[in-house]
Amino acid sequence: MSAGETTGGAVMAAAERYRPRAILMNLFAWPALVVWTLVGIVLSPFLYLGWKVVTGWDVGRITRHLIWVYGRVWLLLFAPFVHFRREGLDGIFDAPPGILIVNHLSFFDTYCMGLLPIHDINFVVRAWPFRKLFFYTAFMRNAGYLDIESDGWDDSAAICREVMARNGWLIFFPEGHRSRDGQLQHFYSGAFRTAIELEVPLIPLCITGTDRLMPPGRHWLLPSRVRLRALAPVDPRNFAGDTGHREMRKHVKALMAKNIDEMRSCDAG
Repeated sequence: MSAGETTGGAVMAAAERYRPRAILMNLFAWPALVVWTLVGIVLSPFLYLGWKVVTGWDVGRITRHLIWVYGRVWLLLFAPFVHFRREGLDGIFDAPPGILIVNHLSFFDTYCMGLLPIHDINFVVRAWPFRKLFFYTAFMRNAGYLDIESDGWDDSAAICREVMARNGWLIFFPEGHRSRDGQLQHFYSGAFRTAIELEVPLIPLCITGTDRLMPPGRHWLLPSRVRLRALAPVDPRNFAGDTGHREMRKHVKALMAKNIDEMRSCDAG
């Protein structure tokens, strides 16, 4: 993306924020999200009790399911202004659990994981969500989310093994932070090392459109088309040796870049 394209996109976004539909979106979506979040927090003790009685699940799984439900309702709240589309998910999650990775464009990428048909997912993230998102911290800890930056590799790897042993899923954002220009950034190796060491498949998820919805540094929402595509599972056994995780990382990043370009071309057409 050239500097001219970036500047042109910023000018267009600035103009579009004053369109009636964008104004209506911000007048409705932000208050609705705040209310839904507060309602969820207030009701959470009663929901925990109800889920426990009905399902018999432990606190971690109940929290992960409640977070998934929270994300599903968020999708409904934003649906009048955002067109959500899922691709490639059929049959992917019928197989034994593995590791998911997704590119990172916006604060709302995690909410979009409500598009997935599964809820028992442990997010593997850096330290900042635990330090900054104070209203979510207790829920993240109850859900068993991993702070890979603070916990370190050995402790995080042990927790990942426990998650796989109970047939749970793991999800990584391999870039570690939101992209500022919409392009894939450097991938960290954690997800790929974990897939190889645990001998579980890695499923790349490609997301587009959330950078238009709300990119880093902007809080004004814009109507968008959000597309989530699951790619075919990648077998870690094809990447052996000391440099296997690097080769796997390079291979997966190339696959994701190709698909993201295709997805953007479809939405631009």
